[in-house]
Amino acid sequence: MSNYFKFLGHQLKGWPQQNYYLFFFSLGCQIMTLVNTKVTALTLITFVGTTLGVLCILAINAAKSVNGWLGILSAICFIITGYAAGNYLSIGEQLAYVITLDIPVLLSTNWNVNMVSKIRKFTGSTWIIAIISTLVVYVISGFVIGTFTNDPRPWIDAISFAISLTAGVICFLRYNNQYIWWVASGLAQMVLWFVSFRQGSATLAMFVNSSVYLINDVLAFTISPWYNKKERARLTKQETAYANQTVVH
Repeated sequence: MSNYFKFLGHQLKGWPQQNYYLFFFSLGCQIMTLVNTKVTALTLITFVGTTLGVLCILAINAAKSVNGWLGILSAICFIITGYAAGNYLSIGEQLAYVITLDIPVLLSTNWNVNMVSKIRKFTGSTWIIAIISTLVVYVISGFVIGTFTNDPRPWIDAISFAISLTAGVICFLRYNNQYIWWVASGLAQMVLWFVSFRQGSATLAMFVNSSVYLINDVLAFTISPWYNKKERARLTKQETAYANQTVVH
């Protein structure tokens, strides 16, 4: 067990410097948002969720499997926040992340052993499958949530859910094209949580969080090992050295 905790600690190290800068920028924004609103159990849960959520997406950016635990913990917080706001598909979105990305990442040897060396790109057929899947999920989820719940924003909720669900699956399958979906997801979530805030259903913290997600997603195209070959080579070397050190000890 102690070796596993050492492994998780190692997973938080060696990220691109920009990832750490973005985390502390996000933390500062969330603290300012928290102290400028009425502090309640919900705002505190939202603060914890957004902090862990940013760490999670930065871990994905750095191709580190610790995102599995961070994703599960942040999902619990976001489910509570989504329920309070009446954005029911945001709850489904978090459950989908846990089922399709967080738990499989924790169980997968492909993610837990030098995952950065296994990154791949879409082919023509995978582009078509991903786009059609997103549209199908959007139509079905929007209809279902609008018909059977009192979700005040069913189609905004649905587009955010459809894009995010597809992005999670693409991420687990190790395609770097996931970041096109993550950028679209960030934009959709910004709209969802801004409208929710304006309608009095959520705190501004969720909109700020979505903005940070979008910054991270754009940043990934430049410094993340998913796209940056030099960063990929550096992390591959780092993971190999860590594996050799573990074997020796």
